[in-house]
Amino acid sequence: MFIDTHTHFYDEWLLPDAEAAVQRALEAGVGKMIQADVDSRERAAMWEIGDRHPGVIYEMLGLYPGSVADNWREELDQVHALAGNKPVVAIGEIGLDYHEGIEYKEQQKEVLRIQLELAARMDLPVNIHLRDAWEDLFTILEDCKHLHLRGDLHCFTASYEIYERANRYGDFSVGIGGVVTFKNAGLAKTLERIPLEKILLETDAPYLAPVPHRGQRNESAFLPLVAAKVAEVKGLSLQQIEDITTQNAIKLFGI
Repeated sequence: MFIDTHTHFYDEWLLPDAEAAVQRALEAGVGKMIQADVDSRERAAMWEIGDRHPGVIYEMLGLYPGSVADNWREELDQVHALAGNKPVVAIGEIGLDYHEGIEYKEQQKEVLRIQLELAARMDLPVNIHLRDAWEDLFTILEDCKHLHLRGDLHCFTASYEIYERANRYGDFSVGIGGVVTFKNAGLAKTLERIPLEKILLETDAPYLAPVPHRGQRNESAFLPLVAAKVAEVKGLSLQQIEDITTQNAIKLFGI
């Protein structure tokens, strides 16, 4: 069994075909899937899909950095209200994203700090989304070392040095998705150095589909293509990567 540690069945690109996509994933050997939360606009659809597939689909809870806007306090209030009432396996996806602009840069940092504290109080792992903001993330993680954070760096495409530095502040795995199959991505070289026990598989569906589906809508059924590339990079069999990454996910997320 494979585990997709980051997907979005409720995304408008995938939602009309969500039920069929779940079945295709199961047929492909992806036995468990974790939906990453974004914000209140799509959360109801996320819960509804998860409720239809108990023991197969799990949920995270959190405010995505790209959703941080003027109403961020109200959004965080909803996260905190749900935190004690809904079963979740992680706080995520949370983080920093300056790629589309820095208008809410300071608010993103505050939102991240608050949610890291929430994860620590709930004894849950965090799922970190990060674009163009590594130094600010490291500053926050340094300040939060006392929280003894654990989690994963979602859609990891950075250097081994970045991975190593992140682990000075907590216990972080990396989420490896379709980018590892891209010819000129460079991620494979980094992956060679990352320990097997720190590797998780993900799709980030419906985005970042692996080769040969690059540019198309992604889905959890494509996860074995990611696993096959990881196996190639690590010089192991597909079965070994399946077994190792599944155990890694079970251990981190408690599923």
